[in-house]
Amino acid sequence: MQTTHVARDTKYYLDLEERYGAHNYHPLPVVLHRGEGVYLWDVEGNRYYDFLSGYSAVNQGHCHPKIAEALVAQASTLTLTSRAFHSDLLGEYAQYMTSLFGYDKLLPMNAGAEAVETAIKLARKWAYEVKNIAENEAKIIVCEGNFHGRTSTIISFSTDPSAKNHFGPYTPGFITIPYNDLDALKAALKDPTVAGFLVEPIQGEAGVVVPDDGYLHTAFTLCRQANVLFIADEIQTGLGRTGKMLACDHEDVRPDLLILGKALSGGFLPVSAVLADDAVMLTIRPGEHGSTYGGNPLACKVAIASLQVIQDEDLARNAAELGSYFREKLTALRSPFIQAVRGKGLLNAIVIAHANKEAAWDLCLALKENGLLAKPTHGDKIRLAPPLVITREQVDDCIAILEKSLAALA
Repeated sequence: MQTTHVARDTKYYLDLEERYGAHNYHPLPVVLHRGEGVYLWDVEGNRYYDFLSGYSAVNQGHCHPKIAEALVAQASTLTLTSRAFHSDLLGEYAQYMTSLFGYDKLLPMNAGAEAVETAIKLARKWAYEVKNIAENEAKIIVCEGNFHGRTSTIISFSTDPSAKNHFGPYTPGFITIPYNDLDALKAALKDPTVAGFLVEPIQGEAGVVVPDDGYLHTAFTLCRQANVLFIADEIQTGLGRTGKMLACDHEDVRPDLLILGKALSGGFLPVSAVLADDAVMLTIRPGEHGSTYGGNPLACKVAIASLQVIQDEDLARNAAELGSYFREKLTALRSPFIQAVRGKGLLNAIVIAHANKEAAWDLCLALKENGLLAKPTHGDKIRLAPPLVITREQVDDCIAILEKSLAALA
């Protein structure tokens, strides 16, 4: 039986969340109720273009019917066995993933941060068992401005004070270098205790910072020469977002450890994964790592459907074509309030130039009033990343909304 949603005003829901929810986010003052494709509707019936896409978790668009169909069918059959037993879907899912991305093995997890933690553990285990680094001496190189999650280990190598300050003591074993700096990487790799280099092909949370052409390929080559694992965090940049299935594909880089999440489920539930070859993956043995929900039948079925949608609808190609078109249109606005336009595919950002430090936030409020949802990051930057199912006509509509909203900054 279908239930009818009883709408209340926005303030009711905001007050409820403020009173009973933890204050660990600062959302825009909009309360969402429904989504379809590139659109979201709030509790009062207003429609918006979604230009955050759940931080790239809904690349396939909101509530994609094929993914929903897979979810519903599996939800009424079997949802969870734990890894104490086998299921008839985990092997099928692992085969699908390893065939699609070209690896020997898959390790399934849930949230993206869990997958990053998994990759760190794998790199360390490989360091001790294969590279023969002395116990507890293995190091992993990371980059300034990184965002890999907010667990205790991950924030230990964050350079963002809001993520790190007052959460110590911190986990040791990390070397931080500037992003997009090959000389710094080359110097850090001279340390014989380095096990891996963990990097985002594009730094999303930092404001869609795109490295120089050739950076990833050269970094991978340097790691190979130093017998160091190249670990790519493609949680936000992967699965069609940048115009190819993986952002690393732009430079023909095949990471030693590939981390995926977000759009792996099309936004339906938490699904993440780490892919690697046997030489790395089989260093972890029974009892040394796991998750109750990791690789559950529901997640496996949904992930296969989600990946199939990306391929069937050629969403990477759409991201490449419309991303280029979108950046051209943004640049053509010649707004005095846009200092820079940057991105790849449909992962883009603008840097706001304004005397008011709250201008990016104010612009997002104006965008909301005009029918588009986006969110600032690091003060003066706004990510603009719609679902990959967006059309050229919809892009034109959104450019008009952006132009109208930018005028409000005057």
